[in-house]
Amino acid sequence: MSTAPRMKAGTPDRLLEFDLSAELKHGIAVSNLAYAVAGELGLPHEQCYELAEAGLLHDIGKLKLRSYINGQEQDPLVIEELKYVRMHSSLGYEELKDQGYSDFILESILYHHENYDGSGYPSNKCGEEIPIGARILRVCDVYCALSSDRPYRKAFDKKTVMELMIDEVKNFDMEVFLAFQRVVHKQ
Repeated sequence: MSTAPRMKAGTPDRLLEFDLSAELKHGIAVSNLAYAVAGELGLPHEQCYELAEAGLLHDIGKLKLRSYINGQEQDPLVIEELKYVRMHSSLGYEELKDQGYSDFILESILYHHENYDGSGYPSNKCGEEIPIGARILRVCDVYCALSSDRPYRKAFDKKTVMELMIDEVKNFDMEVFLAFQRVVHKQ
């Protein structure tokens, strides 16, 4: 006998209310962009492919947080301040570490919110301490988030996204950021 809660006909499934569809679209966008940036940087084909996998999976830890996120989607300050949201990269790493993924993929996911200046999370790594895959995902994740609609705001246009990212360039590895710009300007 199933222990899953029963839903009345027509009642939305509150467990998936955080918009799984938008998360999947975001993962695909990050994956495609990360693959292209890795190629632009001259990474080996295998690492480009692994970075595409990491891009698709980078926010998988959010699935474990949906009970904290549900009901907060319309309030960006509440979402951003929730200490639990900062756990998603660690939760994703823990979820995937025994499922056959390479260390390159796992570390890219774990550290994709580390900022180049050391102000990120989960470990406050800085500069070259941050694995190259995570440095690439960081730039791609920010770009894709800013250029997509969110429940609390519309997507920014490409020019505005680039201006916002330049304002926060301290967060990014400059070599990665320049490769990212070349890729985006080709699109």
